[in-house]
Amino acid sequence: MDDIVVIDCLSESVARYRSGYAVIVIDVVRATTTAITAVAMGRRCFPVPTVEAAFELATKLEDPLLVGEQNGVMTAGFDVNNSPAALAARSDIHRPAILLSTSGTRVCHEALQCEAGFLACLRNYTSVATHLVGKFSNVAVIGAGTRGEFREEDQMCCAWLAGVLRDFGYWPKDERTAEIIERWKGARTDDWIKGKSAAYLRKSGQIEDLEFILDHIDDLQGAFSLRDGEVVMESTAVPKAEREKEFGDA
Repeated sequence: MDDIVVIDCLSESVARYRSGYAVIVIDVVRATTTAITAVAMGRRCFPVPTVEAAFELATKLEDPLLVGEQNGVMTAGFDVNNSPAALAARSDIHRPAILLSTSGTRVCHEALQCEAGFLACLRNYTSVATHLVGKFSNVAVIGAGTRGEFREEDQMCCAWLAGVLRDFGYWPKDERTAEIIERWKGARTDDWIKGKSAAYLRKSGQIEDLEFILDHIDDLQGAFSLRDGEVVMESTAVPKAEREKEFGDA
């Protein structure tokens, strides 16, 4: 039987892939970028679906860092916005991050109900795809979506990840998946910045996150899975520059 890959979006779609699939959650702006950045630096990270779940979990962890937003605004009582740039600048990596976002962490919560759940962003789309090859025959790549829309940055990341799998012999499950892969094939890394998500970051004065995302493209060799509510590094997240220094250019 052929290996297959399917691209879908929004939290309600995850239920279709609970059995027989590895599910990869993508929310480039910003939840999965934030989570992967945190864990790659050595910080524990726990995505949660609601404010109530965040505060409940905070009572069970030692000195947690509440990270997140709802509808783009940092949640009252939280320490840091859902910002990969802000987390990357902090030195208190001993504090576990409890991460909340409008849509991305909800999709992560749904993915916990699947046989296997992973996170990806533009930092690690190649490495997570290659990590799955030979381990899972069916892969669902889920864009988190924002306000019911499959945003450009998530489409691009989903397409690039699925494209890597296709290069390894995976077949697109349907015409929509094949079309999304072709649409973004050969796109520039900044082809999504005219979209609504990038516009929001500019308008809200969070340009540092836009710059962080654009400056960190395919720079981590690491796969990140969801286990018991936590984002866990499956393989060492080595920055691209360090890999090239150690092994030389391929």
